Amino acid sequence: MLIVGVTGGVASGKTTVSRMFEEEGAYLIEADQIARELVQPYSPAWRQITRVFGKEILEKDGTIDRKRLGKQAFSDSGQRRLLNGILHPRIKKEMGKRAREIGRKDPQAIVVFDVPLLVETGFHREVDRVVVITSKETQQIERLKKRAGMSEEETRRIISSQMDLKEKAKAADFVIRNEGSIETTRRRVREVFQEMRRIALQKRRRPTDK
Repeated sequence: MLIVGVTGGVASGKTTVSRMFEEEGAYLIEADQIARELVQPYSPAWRQITRVFGKEILEKDGTIDRKRLGKQAFSDSGQRRLLNGILHPRIKKEMGKRAREIGRKDPQAIVVFDVPLLVETGFHREVDRVVVITSKETQQIERLKKRAGMSEEETRRIISSQMDLKEKAKAADFVIRNEGSIETTRRRVREVFQEMRRIALQKRRRPTDK
C-alpha cells in the first residue's frame, strides 16, 4: 500500500485533484469529511469545541456552524491552534484506521489523504509521498468569494493566515499547478498517478524479486 498526502492552500483545488486521483483508481480519505463526522452534536470533539469557543457557534439544532467557527478561529492564531489541537489528533487517528482497513482488503492500494494542513502539522513526514496543489492567489480569492460568499478582505485574511504555497511546495514530491484548464490539471494528475503506480510497485517488490 502507498499512502499519498495531498495538500495545498485554501481554494487551490486540492479536493478537485484528490477526486481526480480517485477517478484514476486511488482510495480517497478526506480530512474535512472526517472532521465533520467527529463534531456531530454531543460527541467528545463537539463538547471540547463548544467549551472552548462557546455555544454561540451552534445552530438551533446543536450542530456547529462551520462558517461561524472558522471566522472565530481564523481571527486569532491562538484560537486556531486550540481548534487544531482538538481536531487534528482525532482526524489523524481515524485516517490511519481507515487506511489500514483498505490495506487489509487491497494490499496494492494507493490511498490518498486529502489534508489541508498536512505540512503545518508535520503529518507529511508520516506519508509515503506528498503532492502539493498550487494556484495563483487571485484564483484562490475568486474561488473563495464564489464558493463561500466571502468578501475580498475575508478571503485575503484566510489566505495570509496560511503557510505560503511556495514554502509548502518545498515539502512536495510532486507539485500540480492548478492554474490553467481543468483538462491541463487532469493530464498532470494522470502523469503523477502513473508515477505513483510505479513507486507502489517498487515498494511491493522484495529484494529476492530483483
